[in-house]
Amino acid sequence: MFEDLKKSIDKGLDYAFMNAEKLAQSAKELAQEHKLNKEEAKKLFDYLQTKSEETKKSVEAELQVLVKNVMKKMEIPLQEDITRLEERIRELEGARKKTTKAKPAPKEAKTPRAKTKK
Repeated sequence: MFEDLKKSIDKGLDYAFMNAEKLAQSAKELAQEHKLNKEEAKKLFDYLQTKSEETKKSVEAELQVLVKNVMKKMEIPLQEDITRLEERIRELEGARKKTTKAKPAPKEAKTPRAKTKK
């Protein structure tokens, strides 16, 4: 019984990550194995396809959270951190430009000319 349960779980994971072609082939095999008519086989394929997409999205979301947490622990800045810093820099540069008036260029100091002997 336990082995059957393990096989079912493994098969479910396989279905979750199959491409459409392999999923269609598996649905066809299951339909033949369980003697399903065409309508039932189509419903089975649609169900497998829907569950496959849902599982892929779920796994992707979980991986994104996991990677984000690992990057945070490693103190690697995320894109959102960099974007926030870039926006802050633009704000500070804009504020600096408003408060700083253009000053005239400083005049060069005159250096005394060396006197030449005649």
